[in-house]
Amino acid sequence: MLCARIRLLVAATIAYNVVEAVVAITAGTVASSIALIGFGLDSVIEVSSAAAVAWQFAAPDPERRERVALRVIAWSFFALAAYVTVEALRTLVGGHEADRSDVGIALLALSVVVMPFLSWAQRRAGRELGSASAVAGSKQTLLCSYLSAAVLLGLVLNAVLGWWWADPVVALAVAVVAVREGRAALRGETCCPPVRPGDEDDGCDRCGPGAEA
Repeated sequence: MLCARIRLLVAATIAYNVVEAVVAITAGTVASSIALIGFGLDSVIEVSSAAAVAWQFAAPDPERRERVALRVIAWSFFALAAYVTVEALRTLVGGHEADRSDVGIALLALSVVVMPFLSWAQRRAGRELGSASAVAGSKQTLLCSYLSAAVLLGLVLNAVLGWWWADPVVALAVAVVAVREGRAALRGETCCPPVRPGDEDDGCDRCGPGAEA
C-alpha cells in the first residue's frame, strides 16, 4: 500500500514538473529571464530525481535499488546547485534585467502552493515505509518550492521595483541548501534511527515503522 502511494506521488510529481518545465522555459525565453529558464531546467532535474525513485519502487525489492537511487538524487542536487550558482553569478556580473513575465509569475505562484504539499506527502509516505530515497526525493521537491519562492520574489521585485539583482542573490542561498542536501543524500543521511523510549527527540527526519508522520 505504501509503495503504491509513493509510486502515485512520484508520478504526480513527474507530470507536474514536465508541465512546469515547458511553461517556465518558454516564458523565460520570451522574457529573456535567465532565472525563469533556470527554474524550468530545475524542473527537468527534479524529474530525473523522481524517475530514480519510481525506478526503485518498480522493483520487487525496492531496498536493493535504494543506494543507486540516492546517488542519482544526490547528483541531481549538485547539478541544480551548480547551474543556479553559475547563472546567478552571470546575472549579477552582467547586470542582466529580464522583461516582465506574467505567465512566469502565475506559474511560480502555483508552484509555491503545489510543491510543498507534494513534498509533505512524499516525506510522510517515505518515513512510514523507511525509504531514505523517498525522503531524499521529498526534500528535493521541497527545495523546488524554495526555488519557486525565490524566483517569484525576484520576478515581482524586478517588475515592481526594478530590483534585478534580488533573484540571483536569493538563488545563491538556495544553491547552498542544495549542496547540503546533496551531501546528505550521498551519505544516506536522509533518515535517522528511531527514537528509543526515554530518549529525547532531536527533531531529525526518521524513517521506518513507528516513525512520526
